[in-house]
Order: sequence, then structure tokens, then C-alpha cells
Amino acid sequence: MHQQNSCKPAADTSHQVTITELSGARRSLHAINPAGVLCASLDAVAPAAQAEETATFPYTELEQPYHVFPKGLKRFLVGVIGVAGLFSGLSSNIYFPSLDAIAKDLNVSIDAVSLTITSYLVIQGVSPLLWGSLSDTVGRRPIYIASFTVYIISNIVLSLSPNFTTLLIFRGLQAAGSASTVSIVIIMVILFLPETLRSIAGNGSLRLTGIYKPLVARFTVEPPYMQDPDETVQRKKVTVITFIEPLRLLVEKDIVLNLLFGGVVYAIWSMVTSSTTGLFKSRFGLNELLLGLAFLPNGCGTIVGSAMVGKLMTRDYKAAEVAYKIAHSLPPSHKLPAKNIPADFPIEHTRLRNLPWIASLFAVSTAAYGFSLADPTLTSKPGWIVVPLFLQFLIAAMSNAVFALNQTLVSDLCPGKGASSTAINNLVRCGLGAVGVAFVETMITNLGPAWAFLGLALITVTMTPLAAVNWFWGQQWRAARTERKAKIEE
Repeated sequence: MHQQNSCKPAADTSHQVTITELSGARRSLHAINPAGVLCASLDAVAPAAQAEETATFPYTELEQPYHVFPKGLKRFLVGVIGVAGLFSGLSSNIYFPSLDAIAKDLNVSIDAVSLTITSYLVIQGVSPLLWGSLSDTVGRRPIYIASFTVYIISNIVLSLSPNFTTLLIFRGLQAAGSASTVSIVIIMVILFLPETLRSIAGNGSLRLTGIYKPLVARFTVEPPYMQDPDETVQRKKVTVITFIEPLRLLVEKDIVLNLLFGGVVYAIWSMVTSSTTGLFKSRFGLNELLLGLAFLPNGCGTIVGSAMVGKLMTRDYKAAEVAYKIAHSLPPSHKLPAKNIPADFPIEHTRLRNLPWIASLFAVSTAAYGFSLADPTLTSKPGWIVVPLFLQFLIAAMSNAVFALNQTLVSDLCPGKGASSTAINNLVRCGLGAVGVAFVETMITNLGPAWAFLGLALITVTMTPLAAVNWFWGQQWRAARTERKAKIEE
């Protein structure tokens, strides 16, 4: 009961981490030596805390290893999934430079071809509810292989599609397969990828059979830590509730606010990307090859934005962790449980502290992008194309930084529900993106690029209060949810 009470919103204010402490902790990080051990200046904060740690603080119980995978295997798993994620985005973006060519080949308008982007986004948003829910129940390997199969078949049919109807249908099926992962790693999954669903594989030390066992593991000597699973363990069954479960996250205020803000930014970025072919062809007279090259700044921006914000989030979390341990008189060696973040830990502030300048730069770049394409006297100047391309780079970098912040915070707010949080995030983002892409060509035609993208920038500004609300009240809502969950488990 003591642990539950400590998670209430009205907890002892002496243990609340303030912004001043957080800033001080950021400076304290420089006291870490190359071996990763805090210097004596931090050791002196709680001289007797280490001896009393287990008795006085509820989060110090030693935990079983979350998994038994060696570092080499962990790196391999990250590499496989990273390659899969790369090609999932490629399946979407490789389509944009060819919109005009596809329209001519199938004798339809470019607006009609844009509907295939809408269908792609709709299916991409909905399908993770299927794949994600099943992967949390059936297992990771079976769902990877099933989604691979859908993706491969749809790609083969798309390469031979004789008419627009076939293109529309199988473009949606392609999204259904790529929403989980992509075909380039299917052999690696079948041969090497172990099952990681904890209800099936535990921490990786359980001896599995059938589809859950990698092919290579059948011909190699198994590690000494492997053991037979407990036959009494009942695996979850697939029911209707399995697919409805992720939707329950939409009733949580803090989660919905994060999803809406991230979804709007995703929709605007999708509108910028999908309208590039028509705008650059009419303003600069580019052919298909040059149109493809025009998407490179956008792609580079996604990489830079994700990498940049990843480092910022790591730095901010370490600083917040130091500040939290100082506030609670914990020894520097103490580790907060990553899968069960304390309710009074300021994870919302930690994740959102860089959002103001990122969102501001995104809005300014979006507004300027429209004006850079509006005046024919500017677009006709030699080299002017560099301006909108640079702005596309900024838009892509800042939007993907927002996506990373958004997805990470939603995952933090949904411990143990990684697939569900990702599925619901995709549902909101791709749903809003589909609506935006469906209307962007009409907006540009009726308003012109300047006012169309200025309007989108203003929409971003009007949505920023959602993040502000989460900054001030998100921790309180999370603490209430933690307490409510604890009472249910009693």
C-alpha cells in the first residue's frame, strides 16, 4: 500500500522534481567519468542511502533480467528491425515521384492517383490494430511471416497491375503488409529471429518449438540457460477483445492529446510530400528522374530529425533520472525500472522539453515553403529550387522529430503495451494523414500554395496548446491511472 500511495498526485511535494533541479542535474551529468561512475560530488548527496536503499525505497527490489540475449544478438535484432523499418517507409515514399507517370500510364488524373495514397494511409493506420494485437497474443515470428507474405504478394501484383482498380486495391494490401515490416528481411526472420513475446518466450530462456523456433536454432547447440517452459502456463487466446484492446487507450486524456498533436503534424508532412510531384513539375518543369531526386532532401530530413531527437531524448532522460535520484536521496548507482516508471517521475517534462522549438521551426518552415513556390518570378530564377528543397528538409526533420517524441512518450505512458500503443498511434496519424492528402490538391488549386501552407502552419500553432496541457497536467493524469490500475489488481 505504501508503494501505491506514493504514486498519488498529492504525493509529498518534497520529492517532486522541479525544473531547477532538472537543469542542475543536466549540469551534474558532466561529473560522470569515462567509466560511467558518478563522481564524489553526487555520492555525497545521500551518504547513508545505499545501505538503507532496500528498506526505504519501494523501487529497489532486484529484478530478474528482462531478457537473456547477449549483446551481439541484441544488436542483430535491432539491425533486422531497423532494416525492416527503413523499407516500410521506402514503400510509401518511393511512390510519390511516379504519380504523374502512373496517371499517364493508366489514363487517369493525378487526383485519382492521389486516392491510392489515401487508401495506403487508411490501411496503414488500421492494419496495425490487426498485426499489433495478434503479435501480442500469437507471437512476433508468426505475425512477421504473415505480414511478409501479404507484402510480397501485393508487390508482385502491383508490378503487373493492368488498371486503376487493381492499383487501388493492392496498394492498400501493400500497406497492410508493410505496416508490420517488409520482405527484405523475411529470410533473416525465418532463419535467425527469435520469439520475443514474453508470454511465450519468457525472457528468452524458454525452449520453444514449431514456428516459434528459428531455423538456425534447430541445427546449432543451444545455450546452457535454455529450459523447458512450464506446461501450466496458459497462453492468451485470440478473441474480439484482442483487437479492441488498443482502442481503449483512446479514453486516456494524456494519450489522446499526444496522439492528436502528433497526428496533425504527420498529416501536414504527408500533405507536403504528396503535393511535391505536382508542384515541382509545374513550377520547375522537372522530369521523372529529377522529381525522384527532389525527394532526397525530404528523406535526409527524416534521418537527421530522428537521429537528432534520439540523442536529445537520451540526454534529457539521464538528466531527469539524476535529478529524481537526488530528490529522493537515492545512490547514483540506483536504476529506475524502465518498464515501470514511478508515477512521480516527470517523464512528460523529460520528453516534451524540446517540443516548443521543434514545433515552432516546423510551423515557420511550412509557412515559408508555400510562399517559396507561389511567385512565378521567383520559381523561374536559376537555382531557386534549392530554397523549397531546403525548407522540405527542415519540415521533414522537425516533423520526424515530433513523431519520435510523440511515439516515445506514448510508449512511456503505456508500459507493457508497446504493440498496442504503436497501433493506436498509427491509426490516428495515418487517419489524419489520409484526410489531409485527400484534400491537399484541392487546397492548393483553390487557395494557391502560399495560403494553403500558411493555413497548415497556423493549424500547427493552434494545436500546440494540446502539448501545453500535457506538460502541466499529464503527470497528474498518469499518477491517477497508475493508482486506478493498482486498485484493480488488488
